[in-house]
Amino acid sequence: MLNKSPIDPKAFAERLGSWTRTRGPEDDVVVTSRVRLARNLSGFRFRTRIGPEEAQAVCDSMLAALDASPLDGDTHWVAVGETPVLLRLLLRERYLCSRDLAPAGERDDGLPGRAVAFGVGEDLSVMVNEEDHLRLQALAPGLDLESAMGRVTALDRNLEQLVDFAFTKELGYLTGCPTNVGTGLRASVMLHLPALGMVRAELEKVIRSAQRTGLAVRGIYGEGSRAVGDLYQISNQVTLGRSEEQLVGDLAALIPSILEFERRVRGALLEERGDQLRGRVEAARELLASTRSIDTDSALTALSMARLGDLLGLGTGLGQADFGRLVIQVQKGHVQALGPSDEALEGGEMIAPSLRDSWRAAYLRTLFGR
Repeated sequence: MLNKSPIDPKAFAERLGSWTRTRGPEDDVVVTSRVRLARNLSGFRFRTRIGPEEAQAVCDSMLAALDASPLDGDTHWVAVGETPVLLRLLLRERYLCSRDLAPAGERDDGLPGRAVAFGVGEDLSVMVNEEDHLRLQALAPGLDLESAMGRVTALDRNLEQLVDFAFTKELGYLTGCPTNVGTGLRASVMLHLPALGMVRAELEKVIRSAQRTGLAVRGIYGEGSRAVGDLYQISNQVTLGRSEEQLVGDLAALIPSILEFERRVRGALLEERGDQLRGRVEAARELLASTRSIDTDSALTALSMARLGDLLGLGTGLGQADFGRLVIQVQKGHVQALGPSDEALEGGEMIAPSLRDSWRAAYLRTLFGR
């Protein structure tokens, strides 16, 4: 049964999804693997052409389908139109929904029927009435595209028994964006590349290599976002004419060379620029331990360097689980939800950036202060 109860922002921010708490394969470089499927319901216009009544009908159909086929234990259902700005931002920072589905302070078209459903472990989620009627998503820690693919495919098959998807034999699954027609699949991995980030010419080689094989390189939150904290997403771009297995295989085939490249550069930096590297790691550690105010980008940059130090045995104490958790919890929505004042949660509106920066600094000092 779906849980439609209001979500407590503080409790939600304190307990992250299982993928942030579990070690995964190759997780010294690969933070997460994600597989997403775009689907539309037969008999309805695409999301860009849909009217309010149709949008609500799509939402009602999916509400009934997900009630009959829960994602993972106690499945949460969040109606975006009834959700405060703060909770929308928390959902986005957790990779449970996109900016298009849940604007937080940006223009909101007010279209009804937008919703997100996610399982208790947050490794399975469904966006309703985003760019397509449905976006099914599975997340896994580390380099584990096979596991993510298995979970999202099982969900897809379960839902296909309950609703009719728009599909033709000639084209496959029909989607709002032509690049998703066919399988509707987008596979991606999030990579932490701090060593390559210190040697920009080498990082650019990785980006060009990915682009030559038809892959896209994006920032921390995918399309339209910047790369901060040395975090990059690499994903396929076109789905038509390729099977799901081929698309995932194309991405999986490129990743081992990037892993080797990043690890080799890490070792070379330690050997050739050891004193400089130790200085930068210690400066990052000191900043995290003593700062009185810090913005999101600066926090992610310092955390990235501290984690590089930990991976190279320089003793910062920041492991993979801590890094994955903090990448989310230093984001502005989580900082506000975890902050010292419950008044900041009333009404669900955002507080001043300067106050948020001081709260972020206080949180980091509790973790890194000597």
